[in-house]
Amino acid sequence: MNFRTNNEEKTEKAFEGLRFVDDPEVGLNVVDLGLIYGLDFEDGPKRVTCLMTFTTEFCPMGESIQANVTESLKMSFPGEEVVVNITFDPPWSWDMISDAGREFLGG
Repeated sequence: MNFRTNNEEKTEKAFEGLRFVDDPEVGLNVVDLGLIYGLDFEDGPKRVTCLMTFTTEFCPMGESIQANVTESLKMSFPGEEVVVNITFDPPWSWDMISDAGREFLGG
């Protein structure tokens, strides 16, 4: 799966905050874990839409992770509506972890 966005500059700003949102079961942030599939930025109305996944469909921390992603994006883009959609297509796999994430996890 390739990450998709319509604004690289705003994506970097979003990633700065999202790197502080960890999957508590893995101990790695959602960006390096590969859980963020896409970010879309709209100007009218101002809205950030995030497409993401979890490591499993039955992730016990899924609601908490989604809430933390929402809050992070709201802090990065104050005054904008934030929508976080969850998908399992394609399902997450270890191949989605960034090189920095693999190094953090020791492999």
